[in-house]
Amino acid sequence: MTTKKSKNSLTHPDSGHPELFSAEQLGETPLIRAQKAAEEQALRGRMETLRFMSFGSGSSGNCSYIGDDRSGFLIDAGVEGAVVENALKAQGIPMTHVKGILLTHDHGDHVRYVYSLLRNHRHLLVYCTPRVLNGMLRRHSMSRRVKDYHRAIYKEFEFTIGNFTITPFEVMHDGSDNCGFHIRHGETTMAVATDLGCISDRVDHYFTDVNFMVIESNYDRQMLLTGPYPDYLKARIEHDNGHLDNQVSADFVARKWHPGLRYVFLCHLSNDNNTPAKSVEAHRKSLAAINPGLRFGSGEQENLTDIEIIALPRFEPTPLYFLRKKI
Repeated sequence: MTTKKSKNSLTHPDSGHPELFSAEQLGETPLIRAQKAAEEQALRGRMETLRFMSFGSGSSGNCSYIGDDRSGFLIDAGVEGAVVENALKAQGIPMTHVKGILLTHDHGDHVRYVYSLLRNHRHLLVYCTPRVLNGMLRRHSMSRRVKDYHRAIYKEFEFTIGNFTITPFEVMHDGSDNCGFHIRHGETTMAVATDLGCISDRVDHYFTDVNFMVIESNYDRQMLLTGPYPDYLKARIEHDNGHLDNQVSADFVARKWHPGLRYVFLCHLSNDNNTPAKSVEAHRKSLAAINPGLRFGSGEQENLTDIEIIALPRFEPTPLYFLRKKI
């Protein structure tokens, strides 16, 4: 009769019979097991940590980076390529790490440097809807060779870049076929809406239960109404296809708050009708009204805070933020 060896047994060199050895006898002590578990947890943590960086936000130019330890992508390309490259390089991220450019819509402050980035980094692809591509070529003096790099995306249909699953969704703005993006990375989620005049059903849906938000907080309504802009421009900004004011943005964020919401990045602040302080304060007040015990931070001591509210600067790159899901 043949003796079937257990996969956890070893043959004794003298008897030829299988003998079972404990993990300690095999050299795997409790300390070694603990070290292995810690290493595996650290690896999972690195893989699950998102990296976020903004290179400029506002009508002067919009561009941001989202990535992990393996790859990433840009959202919009309204900031000069050299600024993007140098800021990423300073954080140890080469452009080869960047796999594509996602475009929210066809306005110049979001697409101005698309082709120069593609020309200088030929591995890049540009992801946008066909209508955004056609609107970009129609509105701007841009080489039609941008089509060679185009990958068509469609609202409500997900696609992948590296470890990211991305779903474009409809937002209300006066560009061509405007998109927001819902981004899933493992069990972590993020929603991005840079230019929108109102909170539509689709925006409400895709911002539900996310861990990180990038959302417009364009103007303080009192500053806009009493400011120097002509009436037609004020009306355009306040329209449902215009931009989002601080209070509407703040009330929406407060309504979507849940314990897992960790970072809110406020984008596309007006240079003439807003200040970072007004934008952040409006959001803090709305959040505090629904949860008075919330602890607010500034991105530096996340372990001591519940939520970070950060206004993205207009002209300069931010630090590289490491975004971790709250445990």
